[in-house]
Amino acid sequence: MPGNMGNLMKQAQKMQRQMEETAKELEEKIYTASAGGGAVEVAVSGKKEIVSVKLSEEVVDPDDIEMLQDLIMAAANEAYRAMEEDASQKMGKITGGLGGGFPF
Repeated sequence: MPGNMGNLMKQAQKMQRQMEETAKELEEKIYTASAGGGAVEVAVSGKKEIVSVKLSEEVVDPDDIEMLQDLIMAAANEAYRAMEEDASQKMGKITGGLGGGFPF
């Protein structure tokens, strides 16, 4: 029985290292999404920070600021969704779908 426990600990340590490496890789990635047919583009990092916002000149209408705000929000939310989906997929491969119930 002690051998099985030692094996389990080694596997858990390996999984923890893989998760740490993957988390670091994910933090360095940039996810980009657009809205309004490409009129607004937002890029976010794996650290959940907006790193850039690009606006087409035609979308900047001082009489319709609300539309521009909505497009920026939509693009940012889509970029965050892409980042979360990528992270979930990569971490799921490591944990084998066990979920996040581990303390590490």
